[in-house]
Amino acid sequence: MEGASKEGLPSVPEKMPYNLEAEQALLGAILLNNKTHEAVSEFLRPEHFSHAVHGRIYAVIDILVGRGEIADPITLKAYFEDSEELAPVGGVGYLVDLAASVVTICNVEDYGRLIHDLYIRRQVIALGEEAVNNARTFVPEETAFHQVEALETKLFELASTGVVHQGVIPFEKALISAIETAEKAYKRDSHVSGITTGLVDLDRWTGGLHPSDLVILAGRPSMGKTALAMNIGYNAALAALKKTGGGGSVLFFSLEMSAEQLATRLLAQESGVPSDRIRRGEIKKENFTTFVEVSRTLSRIPFLIDDTAALTVSALRTRARRAKRKYGVDLVVIDYLQLLSPPLNKRMDGRVQEISEITRALKALAKDLNVPVLALSQLSRAVEQRDDKRPQLSDLRESGSIEQDADIVMFIYRDEYYEARKEPSPQSDKHIEWQKRMAAVYNLADLMIAKQRHGPVGTLRLLYDCKMTKFSNYLDAGRAPHA
Repeated sequence: MEGASKEGLPSVPEKMPYNLEAEQALLGAILLNNKTHEAVSEFLRPEHFSHAVHGRIYAVIDILVGRGEIADPITLKAYFEDSEELAPVGGVGYLVDLAASVVTICNVEDYGRLIHDLYIRRQVIALGEEAVNNARTFVPEETAFHQVEALETKLFELASTGVVHQGVIPFEKALISAIETAEKAYKRDSHVSGITTGLVDLDRWTGGLHPSDLVILAGRPSMGKTALAMNIGYNAALAALKKTGGGGSVLFFSLEMSAEQLATRLLAQESGVPSDRIRRGEIKKENFTTFVEVSRTLSRIPFLIDDTAALTVSALRTRARRAKRKYGVDLVVIDYLQLLSPPLNKRMDGRVQEISEITRALKALAKDLNVPVLALSQLSRAVEQRDDKRPQLSDLRESGSIEQDADIVMFIYRDEYYEARKEPSPQSDKHIEWQKRMAAVYNLADLMIAKQRHGPVGTLRLLYDCKMTKFSNYLDAGRAPHA
């Protein structure tokens, strides 16, 4: 690495890592044989070169090769002879020199990787210097934690540049993977190939929650969205602990409730002591014995909670990747979607565009981590204006992109919630009829699968214990889920 200029190229600041010879050898090899461009085109960009002149040459090569045209010193000359871009290196003759000085074209990918690696190192240095300067500058609206989040986001984006994914694969390989998944489901008693929800009918309809899927669970307030998401997460973590199949470690992002409140809910549903009594301290001495027994199991399940409020989707992605690397996360749950903020560095024109950006990012997160992402969503108030309060896809709040990006969309609906608010006067004749209607819907909930990219849609029934905030299987064997 040198700080002095070479062959008329502007010098790079001292102590910045770069390699002029690698850049010249790569450009020369591509100019000599355009087929070598394929070895680096997926990960190498013009801005990765240490010198703007080399970056500009590579950009023009990209354009020509992309159009199926020849990129050599003669064709590139037309792009540069009327500009001063190559003046620092002696003009268009520099292109001929690059091609003439090539020793081998076999090492093009190695040169490209080296150029990219040095670019990352320069960016890390620049980010470090920026972080130091920002930390020394006091801005009332920007706390130190905001600076850390912003730095983490930039580091994540930097780590993602140049990553070449699997790309094209033979159909035979994809077919083998599909058969292996089917075999895995066949060998399990539950026939679940993904992460189990612990709810028999839901697992039967979906086959569990599958890697790379974005699953939306939506409903109006007080329908039990958080309770159902907690139950699904707990069931998956418990299955992992007991090794009964279909289990996995869970990362639960709670943007609305604290970790303590979520823990209280789980403690209540597993101990049989209502959570409101636990909060008020209205518990008996023997309850503590039960708490101790239940805590032994709860403390061992692979269930992680992040209750940071007002997270940006970029920060959530960074935290999820970190947790995946450290704990091996198999399911990500987000409560709830509308409480997320879009990336700080992107300007949005309205809330609809923000939600669109967030749902795209969550789908990308599911694919990136190869885990199912279960995101809760509010529904618009339009539901309350209708006689029939059952939700529809058009009720998804603020953006049609939620429906578009999701692999599965589910609605939770409880008739009991609405019927309870229609209670007539106890002295009236209508009260007996109301009691009958309440008895018919008491502790029942409908889970409506409104969209499923790889399966059927329809409605299945669950039991819901309001006091324990717990969903469970509908045990009446005489009533099957109905489409």
